[in-house]
Order: sequence, then structure tokens, then C-alpha cells
Amino acid sequence: MKNSPLHSELSHHLHGVLTELHRRPYPHVPNPPSCTKRASVALIIRIKPTYEHWPSFTSLVDQSLPIEQRLDEFFAQPWVQHGDPEVLFIKRASRVGDRWTGHVALPGGKRDPEDVDDRAAAIREASEEIGLDLTTEDCISIGNLPERVVTTSWGSVPLMVLCPFVFLTTRSDSPTLQLQPTEVASTHWIPLRALLSRSLRTVEYVDVSQRFTKQGGLFTRLAVRSLVGWMEFPAVRLLPSETVQCTSIPGFIPDEHSGSTSLLQRFKSWCVNNNHAESGDATRPLLLWGLTLGIFADFLDMLPPHTAVQLYRYPTFTAPDLRFISGILTYHLRKYNSKKASMSIHISDTAVDGEATVTTSNGSNQALIDNTPGNSYALGILLHGYYDRLRTAIWVFLAWRMALGSAAAVTAWRFYSRRS
Repeated sequence: MKNSPLHSELSHHLHGVLTELHRRPYPHVPNPPSCTKRASVALIIRIKPTYEHWPSFTSLVDQSLPIEQRLDEFFAQPWVQHGDPEVLFIKRASRVGDRWTGHVALPGGKRDPEDVDDRAAAIREASEEIGLDLTTEDCISIGNLPERVVTTSWGSVPLMVLCPFVFLTTRSDSPTLQLQPTEVASTHWIPLRALLSRSLRTVEYVDVSQRFTKQGGLFTRLAVRSLVGWMEFPAVRLLPSETVQCTSIPGFIPDEHSGSTSLLQRFKSWCVNNNHAESGDATRPLLLWGLTLGIFADFLDMLPPHTAVQLYRYPTFTAPDLRFISGILTYHLRKYNSKKASMSIHISDTAVDGEATVTTSNGSNQALIDNTPGNSYALGILLHGYYDRLRTAIWVFLAWRMALGSAAAVTAWRFYSRRS
């Protein structure tokens, strides 16, 4: 497997990718009939100068020039050519009842009625959440990544249309960020080299028992978890080059009662939350996974060593027998989908997360694959039909466990009957 490219190589390839994204905007995806919400996120890129090629001054690119020419002039600067491309992520603030507490994401949120379009929503949300103005002359609006329909329950209920937009800040220094305490706990600049690194690939463990027992209570969830275990999703461990903490958020400095939680409360917290003691805890590792990783997967695959999709690991379960059954029932589908994914073109739509399934429509690519909407992008192709097979695997697994339990009960009854 090839290693991540050097600074100069990556900057050169990023120039080509951004130019291509601007030339070939992805189509607008309308809302499904039963869904009215739309949301936008901002993928913000900067070039961090290296020590040996630090700029003596910042040269602003003429904003009146066409975007492709602005990109050409920006990437022609020596400090940019030798710089280290980075992407800005946020860590969500801790909020009671928020399933995404403490998770890594992109700045963004729901589109408001006063937003003129989806891009305006991304710009407004970035300004509100992190205090970054994406309309200034030192920022270039590149274009969009594929719009996608986000659904829950493994694809059955549409929630919203998510619209990712790409921005490039041309400043050589770090922009001043003003974090919204109720939304953002911290921001992190992550080098693209780290996102491309094979060594930082890992998994995130998620409790999915609430999906099956929403009304069942604590003990029902414990029973389900004891059967299926946790669910594993692919993830990337993030190594920030620069971090800004929102020090005004509650809990940034632990109070004197922070460690006084009773044993019963800790046990209940473990039972109903993820495998981390508190998902909003400052000690929670920075992991890129789920929907945000889905946005990045194909974008990263455009860059050397072009292995972001190849390194993708299918979601599975920690229970050994369920994991085995799932592997058998999805084996041929995974092989088939992998062949189809190899046919996908250079710039493609992006797809799926652990908590939400994502589909998009891209008519320009669709004929290359098949006529099923949302299957023309690498991760969408890989995961097409996969969650349906997982549902089947769960039913087979439950039948297997029931048969195993029944056999064990009959064996025990016969054993004690002979002894008596």
C-alpha cells in the first residue's frame, strides 16, 4: 500500500481536485415527498505553510477573477506548493438528549426560510457556529459535493437532504474563530495527510439496542445488547495540527462534584450510552466516522494514494456468531458490489454512515452502474443492499440463538431427569 503523498504533491493534486469540483457541480437533489427539511455543511480547506517555506507576506488573490484563475494563482505561490493542506472539523458541544454529543462533524445545520439557497445556509451556519465568514475576499467558494437524502432506520424514513459545500481559505495565517458554546466544544484543523493515512484507520463501537427496543426500557435493552453486542463502524482517528477549545462551555473545567457519580448511575450510564463513559467527555477520542466520514470518503479517494474507499470496512457486529452469520449472508453481495464500485468514475457521490443511510441522485454517472437512484457513488455502491442483508442476518441469528437455547434446555432437562 502506498504511503500518503508529500506536502508539495498533495497540494498539487488538491489543486486539480478543487478545479474539477468547480467545473463539474453536482445536481440539485429535491426533497422526497414526505420530507421537507434541508441542511448544509461547510468543508473548509486551508494550506498551512511549512517552516522552510513560510510566506513573507500574504498575497490576496483578486476576487474579481474567475474561480479557476483564482485557484491557479493561489496554488502557484511557493508557500502553497510546499504547504500542508488541512480541513476544519468541529467537536459538538455536550447537550442532554443529543445523540451526537461530543461527535466530530463539519460546521453546518438546517436551512432556514431566510436562506436564499443551500449554500447560503452553509455560510450562515459556519458564521454562527465558529465565527468564520466564508464570503470574504480571502475565501473561495469552490462548489458542492453530492447532495444526499439522509434517512434513519437503515433507509426507511427520510429525515432531510444534506448539502455539502467546499470552501478554500487563502490566508497563510490561522483565521480567528469564535465558537458558539451551545453548539461547538472545540475546532480542529486536521491535515489531509492524516485523513489519508492507513495507520489511522480504526472503528467506532455503537450501541444499536435502542433501534430494536425504543419502548422496552433498560432491561430490554440490556437483553438485546447481550445478544447482538455492539455494532462496529469504520472510522479514522484524527490528529489535529491546531485545536481551539471553547473554554466557556460547562464542564470544560471539572467542578468538585464531577467525580461523585454513584456506582448505580455509572452502570445505568454505561447501559444506555455508547461504550464511552460519557459521549461528551473531553477524553473521548476524536474519531471521524458515520455521515461525516461518508462525505469525505470519495473526496479523499480523489487524492493519492487513492485508497480511501478501498480501506472502507463494512459495518458489522461484535457478537461472534452474529458477525459470522452476517459475513456469510453478505459475502456474495460484497463481492458483487466491489466489482460495480470499481466501475465508478473519478469524482463520485458519497454515501453512508452508521446511524443514517444516505442516498443521492447523479444522473451523469447513473448509466455507468444501473438504474437504481443513489447507487452511482463508491460507498453507495458498496453498501447497496447491505443493510437489508444485515436485517436478514439478525433474524437468522435470533433463530439460531433460540434453537441453541432450546437444545441446551432440552439437554439440561434430560440430564436432570436421568439423575432424578
